[in-house]
Amino acid sequence: MDQTKAEGGALSEPDPLYPPHANEHSDEESKTGDVEQGVSEKPRGPPPGAFDPRQNPDGGSKAWLCVLGGFCALFCSFGWINCIGVFQNYYQSHQLKEYAPSTIAWVASLEIFFMFFFGPFIGKVFDNYGPRWLLVAGTILEVFGLMMTSLSTEYYQFILAQGEQFTGYYCICSSIGASMVFYPAMSTIPTWFFKKRAFAFGIMAGGSSLGGVILPIMVEHLIREVGFGWAMRSTAFLILFMLIIANLTIRSRLPPRASPFDVMEFITPLKELPFVLVCLGCFIFFLGMFLPINYIILEAIYNGMSADLAQYMVPILNAASIFGRTIPGFVADKVGRYNTMFVMCIFTGIITLALWLPAKGNAPIILFAALFGFGSGAFVSLAPSLIAQISDVRKIGVRTGTLFCVVSFAALISQPIGGALITRWNGAYTGLQIYAGVLMCGGSMILLAARVKLAGAKIKTKF
Repeated sequence: MDQTKAEGGALSEPDPLYPPHANEHSDEESKTGDVEQGVSEKPRGPPPGAFDPRQNPDGGSKAWLCVLGGFCALFCSFGWINCIGVFQNYYQSHQLKEYAPSTIAWVASLEIFFMFFFGPFIGKVFDNYGPRWLLVAGTILEVFGLMMTSLSTEYYQFILAQGEQFTGYYCICSSIGASMVFYPAMSTIPTWFFKKRAFAFGIMAGGSSLGGVILPIMVEHLIREVGFGWAMRSTAFLILFMLIIANLTIRSRLPPRASPFDVMEFITPLKELPFVLVCLGCFIFFLGMFLPINYIILEAIYNGMSADLAQYMVPILNAASIFGRTIPGFVADKVGRYNTMFVMCIFTGIITLALWLPAKGNAPIILFAALFGFGSGAFVSLAPSLIAQISDVRKIGVRTGTLFCVVSFAALISQPIGGALITRWNGAYTGLQIYAGVLMCGGSMILLAARVKLAGAKIKTKF
């Protein structure tokens, strides 16, 4: 494993262009900087003429404008997904009230699934051609999907219209569009930042949190004032405005590097044990993470909270996640991204079991929403930085997309399983809460295993 010791014994992060798990270099090269053997030589540099991410500017107007564009892109994509609890409650009370909760949950699950599933393919297009045309196509599809949702009245129409967007409940049209917005935003940051990468990811991911605060309140009030149709159209116009900013500011520092489609490019990362452990840990964690986001409003009402107050649980959760996305990102660049990711994920699982499970009154439910938002908020900002730390930056699109493609299957089955657990427990949420908490703790332990595999078991090691 390629790693170097910095001054004072702290470890520097591995070369992200030539990651520590790569086995294409010679045996002599592989001895350089091996942590387990205690070697302290400098890491290998890139070949002459190759892109060296260590020379990224870590700032400047173009870099921070890219972060601004990513902030707007995630506001419109993950920010919309973050208000799925509002729609679960609304559909269950209005257009789809004759359906079981597990059936309605497929609308959200399919939207999240399509948002993530196409990641490797969109990532390949990004690696070959850059972000511009992906952003244009994604903007058109996402806004069109929202407009079509405003006209939907039947279950299958919500699936078709909302499914193509990644930011809400639209399973095909808007999910694919949001996917084309989400991945370019996530993949450009590693081309501009190196030492401040996790912090930059955190600021950008704050857009999803802000979207999760504004959009649920906006949609809830607009539905009451002007009806569901105009609520969706108004939201579509806001998203269009934000995506125009994203289109104007998101740029990759890497020049387009067209290469032929090779299926092995998608399979090769899955042969690397650290990459597989990260994907598996994120998959299991994600199985549990979205259940509180989706069901916290309904669970709060079930435990006696007024419907008016319950509508603010998702905004409270997402407001707290603004700090969860930015503060851990800053800390991660100081103490290690894998270290920070594990701490935040295990914290999220523990509070789900220790606080949400026994919570019956308003105060503990509100407290849980805030703490869960802070803990889970780190996942979105840190997961891509984990992949970037062990990846060739020139292939960051495919590798980040592969991670989220794996996660998409967790998103697909998570919500219906949660709905089925509610039915199995006769309308109570106990089974869902236990299921979510245990899975998040389990996923955290697998992420810890990835960290141990890459950097050893010493607690003080920065990784």
